[in-house]
Amino acid sequence: MKRLSVKKKLTLLITALLLVLVTGILAFLITISNSVVTTNAYSQLESTVRANLTEISRADDGNLSLSEDFAFTRSGVYTLIYSDTGALLAGQPPLALPDGLSFENGVLRPIDASNDSSYYVLDFWLPFSWEDGVWIRGLMEVPESAGVINELIGISLLLLPLMAAAGGVGAYHLVRSAFRPIDQIVAAAEAIGEGRDLSRRIGLPPRGDEIGRLATTFDSMFERLERSFEAEKQFTSDASHELRTPISVILAQCGEARHAETPEQYQEAISVIDRQAKKMSALVNQLLQMTRLEQGTLKAMMEEADLSQLVEILCQEQPQSPRGITIQTDIQPEVHAVFDVTLMSRLLQNLLDNAERYGRENGHIWVTLRSLHDQILLGVRDDGIGIPADRMEQIFQRFYQVDPSRSGNKGTGLGLTMVRQIAVLHGGDVTVESTENSGSCFTVCFPCGITENNTLEKI
Repeated sequence: MKRLSVKKKLTLLITALLLVLVTGILAFLITISNSVVTTNAYSQLESTVRANLTEISRADDGNLSLSEDFAFTRSGVYTLIYSDTGALLAGQPPLALPDGLSFENGVLRPIDASNDSSYYVLDFWLPFSWEDGVWIRGLMEVPESAGVINELIGISLLLLPLMAAAGGVGAYHLVRSAFRPIDQIVAAAEAIGEGRDLSRRIGLPPRGDEIGRLATTFDSMFERLERSFEAEKQFTSDASHELRTPISVILAQCGEARHAETPEQYQEAISVIDRQAKKMSALVNQLLQMTRLEQGTLKAMMEEADLSQLVEILCQEQPQSPRGITIQTDIQPEVHAVFDVTLMSRLLQNLLDNAERYGRENGHIWVTLRSLHDQILLGVRDDGIGIPADRMEQIFQRFYQVDPSRSGNKGTGLGLTMVRQIAVLHGGDVTVESTENSGSCFTVCFPCGITENNTLEKI
């Protein structure tokens, strides 16, 4: 039994239950039918005998007197009159009835006759005085329907195997039909496992039962696996591509340091290695954070906080720019919203770093914060080199930099990509307006309250 498939087990179980149910119903019907037939026969016999009792009396001369309504035979019931000694006084008993039957007052009982038939017998004592009376006996042959019931039992025993076979076939087709969607689920899972095609889906038509929910759950799981796999491929591709240059520089500088002729040459090589290692560390950390955001493994810790205070503190704590750029703020006070403090700090810091990197010497950065119609508007504007119109959409791509020379080998090209990720995670987005050689303005817009956006699609 343990080696049988679930289909076969369910088929056997349904067939067994069907047989038990049918057998129980047949037994119940036979029992009820037999009881009804017997009860009706008893009732007819008793009512006929009692009706005849009222029609018998003793005449003045001592003889029995029977009224006109008295009937020795009525509706299959024989009525016999016996003396107190058991001698037949009136009536004609069936020939097959055995002689010498004892009398039992008011007791209805079955009697087997000599011709393999059976009779119901009911006796009543009819007294005329303290010492005088007669026995009134009613006889009724057991109805043929009782025999029909016995035949029905025999036929049922013959039909049960056929019913079992028919029930088994029907149960198998029912189970196979019910399990067909599961076969599709298994086939899809095997195809994905063999061909590594994570884009494949089960695609069952909408249905509200458990199997439909199971298929929907599997499709959702495959979708998450596909996103995770794509994020892993993206991380591997990005890391291998972007780490190639700093690794090459580090290896080259190691060779320079190994053959350095002066302390100054050795120190310069170590400085280059240190800068490249820090760049690699920052790159890997940002890639990991972005991948976790895309996969949903890095959950936003949403809380209600004072965004005005956070923006004010971040702007005040910015180190003095070596290029003489100053920060000016226009922050609406008491702007409360639901957001992740750490991620929102990273968003603003990335925008400030970007503005400082591409701003002009001795220029300005303007930071604004407003709450308008349940929406938060956070803007960072600079007066730097701006962005060419044909590159506006490219700036949010991974590793893209408008002018790499302006980053001083400190930028990774991931800052604005992460800004958009964090904005989307908060149910918003980021837009940019820019004029070449006049500066750029980045505006982040997101709702004040908690959003339904708890997953981050790949950007």
